[in-house]
Parts: sequence; structure tokens; C-alpha cells
Amino acid sequence: MTAPLVWLVVGLVLVAAELASGEFVLLMLGGGAVVAAGASLVLGTVGSALVFAVASVLLLLGLRPALRRRLDRSVPHTPTRTEALVGGTATVLTRVDGHGGRVRIGDDDWSARSFDGAQVIEPGEQVTVVRIAGATALVLAHHHSAG
Repeated sequence: MTAPLVWLVVGLVLVAAELASGEFVLLMLGGGAVVAAGASLVLGTVGSALVFAVASVLLLLGLRPALRRRLDRSVPHTPTRTEALVGGTATVLTRVDGHGGRVRIGDDDWSARSFDGAQVIEPGEQVTVVRIAGATALVLAHHHSAG
């Protein structure tokens, strides 16, 4: 197999493998291999390997960031399940204070703490989910309770 054909096969394999990764790294390396295939017609093995290295680095540093930015802009952010809970309403199941408690968010029971640490919220009250920290909902009562 001739050097240009070897480089071309390597390039096509890398481009095909890119379909599985989606990070554009293998695509840039595949582009470098295709450029090296052309260079190997004129240069020897060492020269085409050098062309491969330089072309791959230039593609990785020059073209890949622009492709990533374009892809990141075109794919809307879908909130995670916990991100989607923030701003929603929950019902207090057991007294919630700065140390703990339980709330019901939708059909799920969550451990909870008052967001400011000082607020005490009694069972039955409606609260707003301010943040999710691990498996704990930090909540704020719609009005301050006495206590």
C-alpha cells in the first residue's frame, strides 16, 4: 500500500470514528491525515508525518473552537430535572429549618432546609424551591412564620 493511500485510509477511519465522539478532535486529526496524504506525494515519510502533525495542530487550534462554538449555540440547553425544580413550589411535610425537614415537590419527597438558615416553616405551608444542593431542596416560605 502506498503512503498516500495509507494516509487517506487513516484519515477516513478517523473521520468515521468522529461520528461516535462528537468532539471534533478525531475529525481534525482525520483532516491532518488527508493533508498528509497529499504531502506524501511530494515529501517522504518523515515529511508527511511532519505535515500531519502541523496540519492537525492547526486544525485543532484554529477550526475546532469555531465548530464547538457553533454547535454549542445551535443546541439549546435543556435543564436537568433538578434545575427544572428551582423556582417551583413545594409543600412542607415536616418542619423545615436551617438544619433539615421534608418537603413534597410534585410527587417526590425531598429533604429540605430553609434557604436563609433562620426561617422556620411549619407543615402544610407552601414554599418556593430556591436551590437544589445535592439531594436537599433549599426553600423559602412565601411568608415568614412566627417561630
